[in-house]
Amino acid sequence: MDLLDETAHEICAAADPWPALVAAGLTGIGVAEEAGGSGGDLADAAAVLRIAAYHAAPVPLAETAWLAGMLLAGAGLPFPGGALTAAVAEPSPSAGAAAGSRRVPYARSAERLVVLEEGRVSVYDLAAVEITPGANLAGEPRDDVALASARPEATAPTEITAAAFERRGALARAVQLTGAARRALDLSVRYAGEREQFGRPIGRFQAVQQQLAELAGEVTVADVAVRAAVRTPDDPVAVAAAKAAASRAAGPIAAIAHQVHGAIGVTEEHSLRRATLRLWSWREEFGGEAAWAGVLGEMDADPWTLVTGITGD
Repeated sequence: MDLLDETAHEICAAADPWPALVAAGLTGIGVAEEAGGSGGDLADAAAVLRIAAYHAAPVPLAETAWLAGMLLAGAGLPFPGGALTAAVAEPSPSAGAAAGSRRVPYARSAERLVVLEEGRVSVYDLAAVEITPGANLAGEPRDDVALASARPEATAPTEITAAAFERRGALARAVQLTGAARRALDLSVRYAGEREQFGRPIGRFQAVQQQLAELAGEVTVADVAVRAAVRTPDDPVAVAAAKAAASRAAGPIAAIAHQVHGAIGVTEEHSLRRATLRLWSWREEFGGEAAWAGVLGEMDADPWTLVTGITGD
């Protein structure tokens, strides 16, 4: 384990990791230093995000660095300190103007909202806008934000599209899915080694060993696809394949982990429940398996080249 992983694990295991993440500069990792971030590449940012998801850390890390950071950099706006979130503006049904956005992650606990709207990026102080609280299945904030009467602190043109924003969000959630999946696997392996039945650990029974092997396979397949996409984040094929693979694997991973644990895994206090609730939530956010499989299916490309990257030349 390198220093970055070790530091992230130590911080994210705490009950409230955000202040330590800020102090260590990990909330701006992957954002260029000249823009106000901490530097580093997307692989570094993915490592920290994966670990935060592994510990089910209740922090807007993906929203701050991956989404808001991308929009701010694309518009040439500085990356401010503090917790950020980001969204694409939804038009008002009556006037056609930006009225706000629905299910914005962590809006109630972030300091600023970065909004993409019709070729512009705008930054809003969330203390000055109307927020209606909501949550996903895991209890993470997914709030409705009304911007009709709010004035942005800053605004600038951008070439970033809503589709590009959706891809970056999908990649971030895919990374988080692999972190939660790894947690479910580790907890299952440990429990199978500790829980005894008929005088021996249940992990020695062939049926349980088969379940753990299947679980490890699902985790590995998703992880390989997502790591490949992190290396090529602007490749729509890689990102679509990664989110489709990670979202598809989330269901079997959660099901097998709960089968291994039995009833104890669904209790309020158990760590497995925190991981699997996030698997079920994140697999649908920024598009689920079917949506991204549909994107791949609609691409105008030779199927062999699309799947393998090998051309016939």
